[in-house]
Amino acid sequence: MLRLVIGDKQLSSWSLRPWMLLRHLGLPFEEIRLPLDTPRFRDEIGRYSPSRRVPVLLDDGLVVWDSLAICEYLSERAGGAGWPADAAARAQARSISAEMHSGFAAMRSAWSLRAADRGLHVPLDASARADVQRIDALWCDCLARHAEQDAWLFGRRYGIADAMYAPVVLRFNTYGASLSTAAQAYVDLAMADPHLLDWIEGARRELADEGRPAEHP
Repeated sequence: MLRLVIGDKQLSSWSLRPWMLLRHLGLPFEEIRLPLDTPRFRDEIGRYSPSRRVPVLLDDGLVVWDSLAICEYLSERAGGAGWPADAAARAQARSISAEMHSGFAAMRSAWSLRAADRGLHVPLDASARADVQRIDALWCDCLARHAEQDAWLFGRRYGIADAMYAPVVLRFNTYGASLSTAAQAYVDLAMADPHLLDWIEGARRELADEGRPAEHP
């Protein structure tokens, strides 16, 4: 069976991406959670990950690390189901996924992932606001090109692009991003996804185990 090593569900945006794709592709997997910045993490991560980071996917003797590489591998395992079937749409999906993978540092720095929290108010500087506007524009373009009711970024099937932006959805929900109507509808759709709700519930359990409630000002 596939094994996915992840960090805290409250904090680890990189771990969320392949976890969501595994769930949507219906690929059975074992979840191994190593709490970040703990002695346990430092002691055990080297057993799993050559980069000493999460996430990392284990498939018998194969080790795949980095969230986007893991998603690519999982898509191959599922007959290419992680990407759109149409070549042009597939190129666009890869482009926006790569942009997420390497970009939006200002927004990500200002609005760290706090999956179970809501109603937090952290002002953004001009660079971070530009990141939010760029993401809004990307989503609107994808949704307009592949318009279907209650659809993901590239149609009815959840894909790698959606998984790559899942942590952004949680950030926007936590910090109350001001979005266009279409982008907000996408956030609402994603926040109703049972798999993402399972992840959030896992984050709440982590906080409860630590004696810290989720924040809902």
